[in-house]
Amino acid sequence: MSQRSLIYGFHAVLSRLRHHPGSVQVIYLDEARRDKRAQEARRLAEEKGVKLVASEASRLEEMAHGKSQGIVAFAEPIQLARTLDEVLEDLTEPALLLVLDGVTDPHNLGACLRSADAFGAHAVIVPKDRAASLNATAMKAASGAADAVPFIPVTNLARALRELKERGILIVGTDLEASIAVADADFSGPAALVLGAEGTGMRRLTREHCDVLVRIPMYGQVESLNVSVSAGVCLYEARRQRAGLEA
Repeated sequence: MSQRSLIYGFHAVLSRLRHHPGSVQVIYLDEARRDKRAQEARRLAEEKGVKLVASEASRLEEMAHGKSQGIVAFAEPIQLARTLDEVLEDLTEPALLLVLDGVTDPHNLGACLRSADAFGAHAVIVPKDRAASLNATAMKAASGAADAVPFIPVTNLARALRELKERGILIVGTDLEASIAVADADFSGPAALVLGAEGTGMRRLTREHCDVLVRIPMYGQVESLNVSVSAGVCLYEARRQRAGLEA
Protein backbone atom coordinates (compact mmCIF):
# COMPACT_ATOMS: atom_id res chain seq x y z
CA MET A 1 0.00 0.00 0.00
CA SER A 2 1.44 3.39 -0.98
CA GLN A 3 2.21 6.00 1.61
CA ARG A 4 -0.23 8.89 1.69
CA SER A 5 -0.50 12.22 3.42
CA LEU A 6 -3.38 14.40 4.52
CA ILE A 7 -3.91 17.78 2.87
CA TYR A 8 -6.64 20.21 3.90
CA GLY A 9 -7.78 23.73 3.11
CA PHE A 10 -8.73 25.02 -0.35
CA HIS A 11 -5.40 26.68 -1.18
CA ALA A 12 -3.40 23.55 -0.43
CA VAL A 13 -5.77 21.06 -2.08
CA LEU A 14 -6.41 23.11 -5.22
CA SER A 15 -2.70 23.78 -5.65
CA ARG A 16 -1.95 20.05 -5.47
CA LEU A 17 -4.71 19.37 -8.00
CA ARG A 18 -3.31 21.95 -10.42
CA HIS A 19 0.36 21.07 -10.13
CA HIS A 20 0.48 17.37 -9.22
CA PRO A 21 -2.94 15.83 -9.90
CA GLY A 22 -1.47 12.36 -10.30
CA SER A 23 -0.48 12.33 -6.63
CA VAL A 24 -4.04 12.96 -5.38
CA GLN A 25 -5.85 9.76 -4.43
CA VAL A 26 -9.20 11.11 -3.24
CA ILE A 27 -10.83 14.40 -2.27
CA TYR A 28 -13.56 14.84 0.32
CA LEU A 29 -15.65 18.00 -0.15
CA ASP A 30 -18.35 19.48 2.08
CA GLU A 31 -21.57 18.41 0.39
CA ALA A 32 -23.27 21.68 1.34
CA ARG A 33 -20.65 23.94 -0.32
CA ARG A 34 -21.82 25.62 -3.54
CA ASP A 35 -19.48 28.62 -3.53
CA LYS A 36 -16.87 29.47 -6.15
CA ARG A 37 -14.00 27.58 -4.52
CA ALA A 38 -16.11 24.43 -4.12
CA GLN A 39 -17.17 24.65 -7.76
CA GLU A 40 -13.52 25.00 -8.78
CA ALA A 41 -12.63 21.92 -6.74
CA ARG A 42 -15.36 19.89 -8.46
CA ARG A 43 -14.32 21.13 -11.90
CA LEU A 44 -10.64 20.41 -11.38
CA ALA A 45 -11.29 16.96 -9.89
CA GLU A 46 -13.38 16.00 -12.90
CA GLU A 47 -10.87 17.49 -15.34
CA LYS A 48 -7.92 15.68 -13.72
CA GLY A 49 -9.76 12.41 -13.20
CA VAL A 50 -9.51 12.50 -9.41
CA LYS A 51 -12.19 10.85 -7.27
CA LEU A 52 -14.27 13.38 -5.31
CA VAL A 53 -16.54 12.31 -2.47
CA ALA A 54 -19.31 14.55 -1.08
CA SER A 55 -19.07 14.42 2.70
CA GLU A 56 -20.66 15.89 5.80
CA ALA A 57 -18.88 18.92 7.22
CA SER A 58 -18.56 17.25 10.62
CA ARG A 59 -16.64 14.32 9.11
CA LEU A 60 -14.22 16.67 7.37
CA GLU A 61 -13.61 18.60 10.55
CA GLU A 62 -12.88 15.37 12.38
CA MET A 63 -10.40 14.31 9.70
CA ALA A 64 -8.58 17.66 9.77
CA HIS A 65 -8.87 18.36 13.50
CA GLY A 66 -11.26 21.28 12.97
CA LYS A 67 -9.26 23.01 10.23
CA SER A 68 -10.60 21.52 7.00
CA GLN A 69 -12.22 24.67 5.54
CA GLY A 70 -14.63 22.23 3.90
CA ILE A 71 -12.14 20.18 1.89
CA VAL A 72 -9.72 17.34 2.65
CA ALA A 73 -7.57 15.23 0.34
CA PHE A 74 -5.35 12.20 0.65
CA ALA A 75 -2.34 12.26 -1.65
CA GLU A 76 0.98 10.58 -2.21
CA PRO A 77 3.92 12.69 -0.99
CA ILE A 78 5.73 14.58 -3.72
CA GLN A 79 9.37 15.59 -3.86
CA LEU A 80 10.20 18.42 -6.25
CA ALA A 81 13.93 17.80 -5.85
CA ARG A 82 15.63 15.17 -3.75
CA THR A 83 19.01 16.77 -3.28
CA LEU A 84 20.79 20.11 -3.37
CA ASP A 85 22.62 18.91 -6.45
CA GLU A 86 19.37 18.48 -8.34
CA VAL A 87 18.30 22.02 -7.45
CA LEU A 88 21.59 23.65 -8.34
CA GLU A 89 22.13 21.76 -11.59
CA ASP A 90 18.93 23.08 -13.15
CA LEU A 91 19.36 26.77 -12.30
CA THR A 92 19.56 29.42 -15.02
CA GLU A 93 20.39 32.24 -12.59
CA PRO A 94 22.52 32.61 -9.44
CA ALA A 95 21.19 30.42 -6.65
CA LEU A 96 18.93 31.96 -4.00
CA LEU A 97 18.32 29.51 -1.16
CA LEU A 98 16.50 29.79 2.17
CA VAL A 99 18.00 27.82 5.06
CA LEU A 100 16.00 27.40 8.28
CA ASP A 101 17.91 26.33 11.38
CA GLY A 102 15.74 24.99 14.19
CA VAL A 103 12.33 26.29 13.05
CA THR A 104 10.01 23.82 14.79
CA ASP A 105 6.59 25.42 14.30
CA PRO A 106 4.89 24.00 11.15
CA HIS A 107 2.89 27.24 10.76
CA ASN A 108 6.15 29.19 10.55
CA LEU A 109 7.60 26.65 8.13
CA GLY A 110 4.57 26.97 5.87
CA ALA A 111 4.72 30.76 5.99
CA CYS A 112 8.45 30.64 5.14
CA LEU A 113 7.62 28.49 2.12
CA ARG A 114 5.13 31.14 1.02
CA SER A 115 7.81 33.81 1.27
CA ALA A 116 10.27 31.59 -0.58
CA ASP A 117 7.80 31.09 -3.40
CA ALA A 118 6.82 34.76 -3.54
CA PHE A 119 10.40 35.97 -3.94
CA GLY A 120 11.73 33.20 -6.13
CA ALA A 121 13.91 31.20 -3.75
CA HIS A 122 15.03 28.03 -5.45
CA ALA A 123 14.74 25.76 -2.40
CA VAL A 124 14.13 25.69 1.34
CA ILE A 125 16.71 23.68 3.28
CA VAL A 126 16.16 22.41 6.84
CA PRO A 127 17.85 19.93 9.19
CA LYS A 128 16.07 16.59 9.47
CA ASP A 129 16.22 16.63 13.27
CA ARG A 130 14.77 19.21 15.67
CA ALA A 131 12.87 21.00 12.92
CA ALA A 132 9.33 21.13 11.59
CA SER A 133 8.44 18.64 8.87
CA LEU A 134 6.30 19.28 5.83
CA ASN A 135 3.11 17.95 7.40
CA ALA A 136 -0.53 18.85 6.74
CA THR A 137 -0.36 21.91 9.00
CA ALA A 138 2.71 23.26 7.21
CA MET A 139 1.20 22.60 3.78
CA LYS A 140 -2.00 24.44 4.70
CA ALA A 141 0.01 27.42 5.98
CA ALA A 142 2.06 27.36 2.78
CA SER A 143 -1.12 27.91 0.71
CA GLY A 144 0.20 25.94 -2.23
CA ALA A 145 3.85 26.99 -2.03
CA ALA A 146 4.81 23.49 -0.83
CA ASP A 147 3.98 22.25 -4.33
CA ALA A 148 6.19 24.85 -5.99
CA VAL A 149 9.33 25.24 -3.85
CA PRO A 150 11.67 22.26 -3.33
CA PHE A 151 11.83 21.36 0.37
CA ILE A 152 15.09 19.63 1.24
CA PRO A 153 15.81 18.17 4.69
CA VAL A 154 19.50 17.44 5.23
CA THR A 155 21.10 15.13 7.78
CA ASN A 156 23.91 17.54 8.67
CA LEU A 157 23.17 21.24 8.16
CA ALA A 158 26.74 22.38 8.83
CA ARG A 159 28.06 19.99 6.19
CA ALA A 160 25.41 21.19 3.73
CA LEU A 161 26.51 24.79 4.30
CA ARG A 162 30.15 23.80 3.72
CA GLU A 163 29.16 22.18 0.43
CA LEU A 164 27.31 25.32 -0.63
CA LYS A 165 30.37 27.42 0.16
CA GLU A 166 32.51 25.09 -1.92
CA ARG A 167 30.16 25.79 -4.82
CA GLY A 168 30.78 29.52 -4.46
CA ILE A 169 27.49 30.30 -2.70
CA LEU A 170 27.64 33.14 -0.16
CA ILE A 171 26.20 32.12 3.22
CA VAL A 172 24.30 35.06 4.71
CA GLY A 173 23.16 34.60 8.29
CA THR A 174 20.70 36.81 10.15
CA ASP A 175 21.40 38.13 13.63
CA LEU A 176 19.83 40.91 15.70
CA GLU A 177 23.26 42.19 16.74
CA ALA A 178 24.91 42.12 13.30
CA SER A 179 26.66 45.34 12.26
CA ILE A 180 25.58 45.10 8.62
CA ALA A 181 22.02 45.90 7.56
CA VAL A 182 20.45 43.44 5.13
CA ALA A 183 20.26 46.14 2.44
CA ASP A 184 24.05 46.50 2.59
CA ALA A 185 24.72 42.82 1.92
CA ASP A 186 25.49 41.74 -1.63
CA PHE A 187 22.89 39.34 -3.01
CA SER A 188 23.83 39.81 -6.66
CA GLY A 189 25.63 36.46 -6.78
CA PRO A 190 24.70 32.99 -5.53
CA ALA A 191 23.49 33.26 -1.94
CA ALA A 192 21.95 31.18 0.83
CA LEU A 193 20.01 33.09 3.46
CA VAL A 194 20.09 31.45 6.90
CA LEU A 195 17.53 32.15 9.61
CA GLY A 196 17.31 30.60 13.06
CA ALA A 197 14.35 30.02 15.32
CA GLU A 198 12.77 32.93 17.14
CA GLY A 199 14.37 33.55 20.51
CA THR A 200 17.33 31.19 20.15
CA GLY A 201 18.43 32.19 16.64
CA MET A 202 20.98 30.13 14.73
CA ARG A 203 22.96 27.43 16.45
CA ARG A 204 26.64 28.13 17.10
CA LEU A 205 27.95 25.75 14.45
CA THR A 206 25.55 27.17 11.88
CA ARG A 207 26.67 30.71 12.69
CA GLU A 208 30.32 29.72 12.27
CA HIS A 209 29.64 28.66 8.70
CA CYS A 210 28.17 32.03 7.70
CA ASP A 211 30.30 34.30 5.52
CA VAL A 212 28.46 37.41 6.68
CA LEU A 213 25.86 38.27 9.31
CA VAL A 214 23.12 40.82 8.62
CA ARG A 215 20.30 42.40 10.58
CA ILE A 216 16.91 43.84 9.70
CA PRO A 217 16.81 47.42 11.03
CA MET A 218 14.01 47.79 13.61
CA TYR A 219 12.40 51.15 14.35
CA GLY A 220 9.60 50.24 16.73
CA GLN A 221 9.39 48.80 20.21
CA VAL A 222 9.43 45.11 19.29
CA GLU A 223 12.86 43.50 19.29
CA SER A 224 12.36 40.89 16.60
CA LEU A 225 10.11 39.70 13.80
CA ASN A 226 8.47 36.37 13.20
CA VAL A 227 10.87 34.13 11.25
CA SER A 228 8.60 34.04 8.20
CA VAL A 229 8.36 37.84 8.14
CA SER A 230 12.14 38.08 8.44
CA ALA A 231 12.50 35.60 5.58
CA GLY A 232 10.16 37.69 3.45
CA VAL A 233 12.03 40.93 4.16
CA CYS A 234 15.44 39.44 3.38
CA LEU A 235 14.33 37.54 0.28
CA TYR A 236 12.62 40.66 -1.04
CA GLU A 237 15.87 42.57 -0.60
CA ALA A 238 17.75 39.87 -2.49
CA ARG A 239 15.27 40.05 -5.36
CA ARG A 240 15.26 43.86 -5.30
CA GLN A 241 19.01 43.92 -5.77
CA ARG A 242 18.92 41.36 -8.56
CA ALA A 243 16.18 43.17 -10.42
CA GLY A 244 17.90 46.55 -9.99
CA LEU A 245 14.76 48.00 -8.43
CA GLU A 246 14.46 51.06 -6.26
CA ALA A 247 13.62 50.37 -2.63
